[in-house]
Amino acid sequence: MKGLFITATGTEIGKTLVTASLCHQLRKAGKPIAALKPIISGIDRTDMKGTDTAIIASGLGLPLTDDTINAISPFRYKAPLAPSMAAKLEGRTLDYDRLIQTCQLALDENTFTVIEGVGGSFVPLTDNRLVANWIKDLGLHSIVVAGSYLGTLSHITATLEAMEARGLPVTALIISQSAGHDHPDFEETVRQAQAWTKVPVIAIPRIHQSPPWEHAPDILSTLK
Repeated sequence: MKGLFITATGTEIGKTLVTASLCHQLRKAGKPIAALKPIISGIDRTDMKGTDTAIIASGLGLPLTDDTINAISPFRYKAPLAPSMAAKLEGRTLDYDRLIQTCQLALDENTFTVIEGVGGSFVPLTDNRLVANWIKDLGLHSIVVAGSYLGTLSHITATLEAMEARGLPVTALIISQSAGHDHPDFEETVRQAQAWTKVPVIAIPRIHQSPPWEHAPDILSTLK
């Protein structure tokens, strides 16, 4: 594989933790790795510390310079909304062709590139393109990230079946334990997901060490 797409069943679930963890694990294994989160919304500041872009840079072992930020996340929007809506508020439209060209260039120039999507697999990017179209046009396999909140099993099943219907191969499902205590039992949620899916399932319990992406369970074995 030349690359891998990190997508999800929804937003704020753990895609960036998975992306940064995968970058860290590949670097630790001595494997060359590049990563992009080309589209990021909810960025209304000049200081990018603590953002998803900064976390990915850290996973790559890169300093958070303007060049690094522009390389990882060239499409940035202020409103924390779907790109189609966030861009419209700024009088813009996401340049989908340039998005594909940016990702393809990274895939061509690097040995292995991880590309993190935005929101879930069916978030609108433009009036006629979804994240699912983005994945399809790049021809990449995906890792799907889900939470462990009440309702996640339905979201997992719906997302995986919809991706299968579109011919989008999924390498693994990662369940990242949702924050808080008002959720179903985590281990039982993972077992139920394993029973209802056809792909390998990786569990990431809440990580209390810092930075968390350096302490995540093994993801690399799913790529072999």
